[in-house]
Amino acid sequence: MFSLQDAGQAADDRRVRTSLDPDDWQALRKQGHQMLDDMFDHLQTLGPKPVWQHAPASARALFDAPLPVEAGDLAEVHAIFRENILPYGSGNIHPGFMGWVQGGGTVAGMLAEMLAGGLNANLGGRDHMPIEVERQIIRWTRQIFSFPETAGGIFLTGASQANFVAVQIARCRKLGRNVRATGLSAESRLVAYASSEVHGCVPRAFEMSGIGSDQLRRIPVDTLGRIDLDALEQAILRDRQEGFTPFLLIGSAGTVNTGAVDDLAALRGIADTHDLHFHVDGALGALGVLSEELAPLFAGIETCDSLAFDFHKWGQVPYDAGFLLVRDSEWQRQAFASDAAYLSRAATGLAAGDWWPCDYGPDLSRGFRALKTWFTLKTYGVKALGQAMNANCLLARELAWRIEQEPALKLLAPVALNIVCFAYVGAEGTVPASVNSHIVERLHAEGRVAPSLTHLNGQPAIRAAIVNHRTRQTDIDALVRSVLIIGSQQDLPQC
Repeated sequence: MFSLQDAGQAADDRRVRTSLDPDDWQALRKQGHQMLDDMFDHLQTLGPKPVWQHAPASARALFDAPLPVEAGDLAEVHAIFRENILPYGSGNIHPGFMGWVQGGGTVAGMLAEMLAGGLNANLGGRDHMPIEVERQIIRWTRQIFSFPETAGGIFLTGASQANFVAVQIARCRKLGRNVRATGLSAESRLVAYASSEVHGCVPRAFEMSGIGSDQLRRIPVDTLGRIDLDALEQAILRDRQEGFTPFLLIGSAGTVNTGAVDDLAALRGIADTHDLHFHVDGALGALGVLSEELAPLFAGIETCDSLAFDFHKWGQVPYDAGFLLVRDSEWQRQAFASDAAYLSRAATGLAAGDWWPCDYGPDLSRGFRALKTWFTLKTYGVKALGQAMNANCLLARELAWRIEQEPALKLLAPVALNIVCFAYVGAEGTVPASVNSHIVERLHAEGRVAPSLTHLNGQPAIRAAIVNHRTRQTDIDALVRSVLIIGSQQDLPQC
């Protein structure tokens, strides 16, 4: 006879069979420790390895496989990662990576990411401790940038999303919360202002918002790459005379091409004069305020209405960890909070809590980005992070000096922070600018150092963005030496 006990056992068996947890936890521990040790070994021995190398066809073919139907072995899956993914990353953790503004990450941040993955918290809202960790980061961020107690903030994927959210907040401030329902009218004619060197994500934010990138006035820059204040004032006055509604002014705390920092204090004054929301795109440089030597460059950043920046750049937090800081958190609620039956709040229990991040930004399902940021700040402290940033800038100045000592090299822009733009011109200064594209490609293929290519005044430029805390003088020496060697090897036409 089939008893209730048998039924209970059968139910237990079904639960075991349908769970994705392992049957053998000891074997899993052993494999997990091996995976962790492999990553430690990889990080400890980065220097001699290539910054980047082209993945072979055999490795790429493995990722054109059919959808797995049956279970696989974790050790075998890890072996595929170790042999076919790990050696062929983008290289931003390597000390010779200077291509784009990407942080190098840290071991503490990596371990925190593992913990966050195990916890698998959704930070859309409700009453649980991961929410308190994010609120702690908001309070620390207010302190870092000297923002008032009214200030709020939120983690986002990166400064691209943070700049987009800032546009939405500024729009609501100017037109009122009802614009969320009614949309933009033909009469609103909103316009905003940023320098011609503003990051490409900013005009894209205007496109996504429905305002349109044509409504972003891109103001010329001065010889230092900063927004021209006189041209800005003239543009605002002209727009007012023509019936437009100026609503937003965007300053750059480190332009993406050259690292120039706008005169943020002066921009605050202009924003006040014309009743504009003053936003700062600080993706590249804002955290430089943590360095005593660099902080004066960012005077006025504490006065902005909103600030986009990335902990995953100079903060060295593993990707992704973008952040938006807002002077008044109520502006965030006006732009994003909404009622929904499934988001009903309670006085007690899991549905309690007086701060739900979904009220302050666009995401309901959100990862626990705050934990790796909290671990990074707690483990290293802001003093060490600031010192690492200053070291990056010292290396950038050293690179600029070396370039100016070499007749075959030419510095193409002032060095404000940690970005150096230069070109190989040859000993006689007659080498075609296009050769620099080839030099960068060769550097990538050789794998010792990896700058990127940009264009200044329509000409190709080698761009070294020194962001990694692991980068040393030997890496700068290798860059200069390699550029000179590759440049001299070219069979160049006479001009």
